[in-house]
Amino acid sequence: MAVITEIEKYKDELVRLRRDLHAHPELAYKEKRTARLVSELLKSWGVQVDQGIAETGVVGTLSTGSGPSIALRADMDALPMAEANTFDHKSQHVGCMHACGHDGHTAMLLGAAKYLAEHGQYKGTIRFIFQPAEEAAGGAKRMLDEGLFDSFTVDAVFGMHNWPGLAAGSFATCPGPMMASLDCFDIHIAGQGTHGATPQRGIDPIMISAELIGALQTVVSRNIDPNEPAVISITKMHAGDAHNVIPAQAHLGGGIRCFNPKIREILCRRIVEVAEGVCSAHGAFAEVEFLTQAPAVINTPESAELACQVATDIAGGEKVVSNVAPVMVSEDFSYMLEKKPGCFMFIGNGEGEGGCSIHNPNYDFNDDVLTLGSSYWVKLAESFLSEAVVD
Repeated sequence: MAVITEIEKYKDELVRLRRDLHAHPELAYKEKRTARLVSELLKSWGVQVDQGIAETGVVGTLSTGSGPSIALRADMDALPMAEANTFDHKSQHVGCMHACGHDGHTAMLLGAAKYLAEHGQYKGTIRFIFQPAEEAAGGAKRMLDEGLFDSFTVDAVFGMHNWPGLAAGSFATCPGPMMASLDCFDIHIAGQGTHGATPQRGIDPIMISAELIGALQTVVSRNIDPNEPAVISITKMHAGDAHNVIPAQAHLGGGIRCFNPKIREILCRRIVEVAEGVCSAHGAFAEVEFLTQAPAVINTPESAELACQVATDIAGGEKVVSNVAPVMVSEDFSYMLEKKPGCFMFIGNGEGEGGCSIHNPNYDFNDDVLTLGSSYWVKLAESFLSEAVVD
């Protein structure tokens, strides 16, 4: 691996920083300590800092005053889950942990900012975006709604996420669709409660729920082209509190994922139609509410090509997958890619120790890839600014 020598020299500093972040996880829009630490470090390196975008978002800027501009984005929030690890840097906040590696993402981008502030060779502007609330809380969209790219103009935006199961030292991406869209939904079924011994006097929302769950699975199998990947998952169901009472209401929830925006529209529409139809057939009423939503991550081919070139220069061609199979998980970086060209990259978190799956209570970011990730960010920024042509 051709890690930048100066970045390798402060690997221990990056490891300490990453582990400090891991020990102090913060949930969406509560990343106050993290944002403060990020801001203080950026300022100490001479980076211009703007705070308070989407409450806790931070944008750092390095600029020569002319030339093209690039944005590099990392996420900062943790997950509401208990950590099972026992190492010294385990979470100090009960019921909250960095189970997705955002601590590592933040540390890698800070490492790049430090190097670029002290040694960077570029002409143009580099934006370091530290985003809050990526975990199904709409942080990217909120930053954009609050004028992120209006106040901080960029020509392209790039993101990166660790990927357990991909060998440490490796990178992977692809042109076009890479990660699925996400539409979370709740279905509220209003029936009529009655005694469990007299079901004929009520409208049973539990029975309706069972029928509806099966009917929803036909949407993908019968309404969607088999060549178009799509999934509808019912992930929660709540109804009733007593053994001898048929409740008046039931609640279902789940998520829709696909890659094609047109398929996404069909899935959302059919969820409503099927829910209302099944409930109506039994004399009940359905209300469908869509909650967290994010479009698919769709990489610009030219940006993906540049990202792969940079990764190859750093890690070697055998360590770069330039046409990785798209995955059904989602990322709200997609909102930024709707506004600007760019690319999302996976960096390998390892296949063994330190590489367990994300959103897992035993997860930990692999510190061995910190300097590699920082080097990728640096070389990507310098390469983009040297090659970009602005109209």
